[in-house]
Amino acid sequence: MGPYYLTALIQAFGSIRKVAAVGSKAKDVRVIGSGPKAGEEFTVEVPTHVSAMAQFESGASSHSVFSFESPRQRMGFVEITGTEATLSLPDPNFFDGDIRLWRAGDEDWTTIPATGPANGRGMGVLDMARSLRAGVPHRATGDLAYHVLDSMVSISESMESGTFVDVESSAPASPALPEDWAPEAATL
Repeated sequence: MGPYYLTALIQAFGSIRKVAAVGSKAKDVRVIGSGPKAGEEFTVEVPTHVSAMAQFESGASSHSVFSFESPRQRMGFVEITGTEATLSLPDPNFFDGDIRLWRAGDEDWTTIPATGPANGRGMGVLDMARSLRAGVPHRATGDLAYHVLDSMVSISESMESGTFVDVESSAPASPALPEDWAPEAATL
């Protein structure tokens, strides 16, 4: 799930400059919970709880928790807290959904309805195919994918070394899809 959440943060704040992370595992053996191998045990070889801090080139910072350890599922959101308000973005794994805004002094969240296409998965591939055919830049660039991967590798290196790790790559933020972008439209 890391790529979805890191991509959302990179889109919001720009390239990651450096990271620090710690990781742990609560169990040496886990049991597969679903699918054809449900009930089978396997040895845990990687951290199953990762706490990562990132500093962005913009000066912003973030803290992310990626965990299989919590008995209370709290997944599917990205919270951005500023000096006057907090934004709660929808699950970046689904590519659509409303934004919630809580301003200092408010008693409750305000929902900002999503606009534009809401077809979820596959929109990036469709945008790429249409853009390649039209000879214009697409949004899911190799630079962005590499920067997300480089950031994840740097998080892993930080867990191993116990130090901050510089992220060597960078990537420009991608423009949002236009509100009138229609994934169901025939474009051939």
